[in-house]
Parts: sequence; structure tokens; C-alpha cells
Amino acid sequence: MCERDERRDVTRRSGRAKFPPYEILHPIKDFMRDTWPLLEPVPFPPIRRGRLDTLQVNVGYRCNQSCVHCHVNAGPSRTEEMDGETVDLVLAFLARRHIRTLDVTGGAPELNRHFRRLVTAARDMGVHVMDRCNLTILEVPGQEDLARFLAAQQVEIVASMPCYLLENVDRQRGKGVFDASIRGLQRLNALGYGREETGLVLNLVYNPQGPSLPPAQAALEADYKRVLGERHGIVFNNLFTLANMPIQRFGAVLIAKGEFEPYLSLLRAAHRDENLDGVMCRSLISVDYRGYVYDCDFNQMLDLPLKRGRRERTHLSELFDRDIAGNPIRVAGHCFGCTAGQGSSCGGALEEAAE
Repeated sequence: MCERDERRDVTRRSGRAKFPPYEILHPIKDFMRDTWPLLEPVPFPPIRRGRLDTLQVNVGYRCNQSCVHCHVNAGPSRTEEMDGETVDLVLAFLARRHIRTLDVTGGAPELNRHFRRLVTAARDMGVHVMDRCNLTILEVPGQEDLARFLAAQQVEIVASMPCYLLENVDRQRGKGVFDASIRGLQRLNALGYGREETGLVLNLVYNPQGPSLPPAQAALEADYKRVLGERHGIVFNNLFTLANMPIQRFGAVLIAKGEFEPYLSLLRAAHRDENLDGVMCRSLISVDYRGYVYDCDFNQMLDLPLKRGRRERTHLSELFDRDIAGNPIRVAGHCFGCTAGQGSSCGGALEEAAE
């Protein structure tokens, strides 16, 4: 089941920000520390890229929430946003390279004014589109028709839902988030999401409450389906269990609590070489709001650009006719978050994905 973490939250209450209907609880500015100096010297097995089939695009770091586990350090005050010219570049790349999947993330990606144009144009090309949705965005003023738009475009929704218990979700993501998330899931179900016969895919994402590995994905998924179904009438397709990365906001919390080194040691001790074949960075590239390319979203947040030859930073515009298969992937201590235990990726546990 979702763990009941009774430890006192080290974060402090703040004002409500401008996004109703819940209160943001996790200001981190007072103790944000860079985790990269602690991760850089940690050795990780060398890995190389395979065939590119997924373009993950971060369209901006602005979000209506400020969650304690967020590896993006997203929040209402962030101003970075992908512009229309870069969105056009993304669409041209999808067409030129015949990319099968567009994975749109943020922040809350739906807040980008070009989000719907990007989604519509990609779907018109026949590209499978995934929206990494925080659910509460469905109640933000101006987004009242968002759920219907996503359903009309047959967008796969990957929704953050770190527990099925109110107290755990609100502790991690903010007061009122659990209730807003339940309403969002019910709205999506009413449109056909989460029901096998409709083809509208709704997947949920679980993150541990603290510095621990996720539980077995299949067993936790069964718990989620039972509890959310019995208590709220909610259905969904799959649950993805993701390990928390010791970077950005979550990494800063670990440092503040004196838990960074123990957590990193836990990840390293649980490393399994067999997970290396399935890590997402082999088949995915991450693009930031400016159009620069990274091996994964986590490297983007650490500002570790994809290296190509002697070039320290690569722009998406440079890869239209370049095959990066075989390119070495930039690795460090945080990468153990993807290979520990059952493994972790944007599509959940690697162990179960391989079955």
C-alpha cells in the first residue's frame, strides 16, 4: 500500500499563489542546494544510445503546483517557456525523423500557450502523444475544456498520483491536491479515459513519500485499483512506479535532512546490471524549452547536455540529419535511480516492462 510517512515535513506553509483551489505547501528557496557536486564523482556503468523512438519535450517549468518531490523544481513563479518558433522546430523534427512518440512534460505543460497547437499538429502526423498531467490543472481557470481537448485528440495521459491516501498526497503536493486530483480523474473517466474499450489511456504515476525504493509495481497497482475504485469509482489503465531522483528540490530536501548520502547508498546497493538495457535514455532524447537536447529529463535538470563529438551542447536543429545511435550517454550518481531494484523509467518499472 501507499506508505504512511508520519515524519514531520521540513517545509513551511506559504501563501496560496494565484492558482486555485488548493494551497501550495512546499517553498524550497531557503534551503535549495546543488546536488551535482555530490553526484558527479560517483561512477556509473557506461551506456550508449540505441534507436531513437521518443521525443520528450519540456515546454516550460511553470506549474500550478510546487511539489516536494519535483525534480524539475517547477512552480507558479517559473517563467521559462518554449516559444512558438521552437515548437515549430519540434514538429519539423517529428516529421523529418518519423518519431513515433511525443512525450510532453513540464512544469504543467498545458500552461504553455502553444501546447494545444503542438498536440494537434503531432496527432495530425499520426504521432502518439503523451501528456504528463498533474490532474489539478484541469481546474485552473482557462483550462475548463482541457480534458475534452485531450480526449478528442486521443492523447495518452500520464497523471501524477503519488498515493491513494489524502494525507500522503497533500503532504507531498500541497493542501487540497488530493481532492482536486480525484475530481480530475472522475472527469477523465466520464470522457472514457481509463476504460479499455475506448482506447483513451490513463496511467497513474507513484513516487515514494521519502528516501525509499518504490514497492513492487504490480502489487501496488492492484491496491490503487481496488481503493480508488471502491472509494471513488475511478478506473485507470496502468500504474507506473518511479524512484525519486536525488536532484533539484527532492535532492535539496534530502541534504537538509541529512539523508542524501544514505539514499544514494541505497540506490547504489540496489543497482541491477540487467536494468541497463531498458533505461529510457537509450531510446529517448529530452528537449528543453530553448530546443537544447539532453539524454534524459533528469540530465536536463542537472544541465548535462547531450554531447556529440567535441560539441558541449547540441540543439535539436542540428540533429535533423544526424544519427546519434551509439552515442555515449552522460552518466553520474543520479542514474542509479533508474537501475535500482525493479528499475525506473518514464514508463514505470523496467522489470515489469520487460515481461
